[in-house]
Amino acid sequence: MNYRLLIASFMLIAAVYSGGAEAATKEDATKFVSNLSSQALKTLGANNVPLNQKEKNVRELLSHNFDLNLIGRYVLGAAWRKASADQHSQYQSLFKEFVLRTYSRRFGGYAGQAFTVTGAKPIGKKDILVSTKIARPSGPPILAGWRVREKNGAHKILDVVVAGVSMVVTQRSEFRAVISKQGVGGLIETLRMQVTKFSAQSK
Repeated sequence: MNYRLLIASFMLIAAVYSGGAEAATKEDATKFVSNLSSQALKTLGANNVPLNQKEKNVRELLSHNFDLNLIGRYVLGAAWRKASADQHSQYQSLFKEFVLRTYSRRFGGYAGQAFTVTGAKPIGKKDILVSTKIARPSGPPILAGWRVREKNGAHKILDVVVAGVSMVVTQRSEFRAVISKQGVGGLIETLRMQVTKFSAQSK
């Protein structure tokens, strides 16, 4: 199993939001990440839970703890301003489903490993980067940084950096490549086909 991809996948995305945001504290952000990891490991490590139920549980966990609307807008980049209101609606709906299905499937077979918070530091004016170490059966541990922001009284994950690579930036680059050739409409259709494929495979 590609554990780097697994850990990176769990966390996704985005960084540059402002409206309604408050400055998070290191203590609160650390507690949030610790609690989230405990929930995730408990869900993924349950031996008596069917795989499809695990995937459903992971989707709920991701949906609740990641601001997918803001993430989706950031990942679309400059193309967001050029897209129509109808395209915004279609894209956001499909992006959320794409993310939830993609990463819940990748996590579904994960048995769970040790997860340790190793530190936290401010990043920008409003965010906290919580550093973590995830043990794996063989090889060195994976080091991941979770970017956390408090918004309207709740903490959300905005991005995860694994081995110096931002998952938000990576996804944005992949989408930009599609948009450059097919436009926003082409990206929407690409996401629609992928989501349809996921739905068919889950039946």
